[in-house]
Amino acid sequence: MTGAQPAARQVAALPLRRDAATGGCEVLLVTTLSTRRWIIPKGWPWPERADAEAAAREAFEEAGVRGDIAPDPIGTFTYLKRRKKGDDRTVVVCVYLLRVTEELTDWPERLQRDRRWMSPREAAERVEEPELKALLLSSATT
Repeated sequence: MTGAQPAARQVAALPLRRDAATGGCEVLLVTTLSTRRWIIPKGWPWPERADAEAAAREAFEEAGVRGDIAPDPIGTFTYLKRRKKGDDRTVVVCVYLLRVTEELTDWPERLQRDRRWMSPREAAERVEEPELKALLLSSATT
C-alpha cells in the first residue's frame, strides 16, 4: 500500500514597494510559465544558500527585482503542484518579504513571464491560493 507523499517545500519572495504618489504599498506579481496564473516569485530551496537568499534570487530571475530580503518568513501558503505525469504534489511555500530597491529592464525570465505592480487588494483578487491572498492583504500594513 502506498501512502500520500509528504508535502514538498519551496521558498518565495513577496516583493513590496511604496507608491511614490500615494505612499501606499504595492506588491509585484508574476505569471507562471505554463498556466499564466498570477503568483509571487518562488522556487525550490538551494542547498548552498539560506532560504531567504534563495527567495531573493527567485525574485531576481522571475521578476527582475532586487532589494532587502527579510531573514525570517512572514508566513506560508500551500498549493497543489500539477505535474505532467499526473503525480500532483502538495507544496508548502515559505514567504520572505523583499523590500524592492531596484527594478531591472533585463532579467533572466523577462521573455517567459509578465510582471505587474498592484495594490495588495488587487493582487489578492488575482491569486488563487487562499493563504497567499491573506498574506497579500496583510502586506498592506507592512
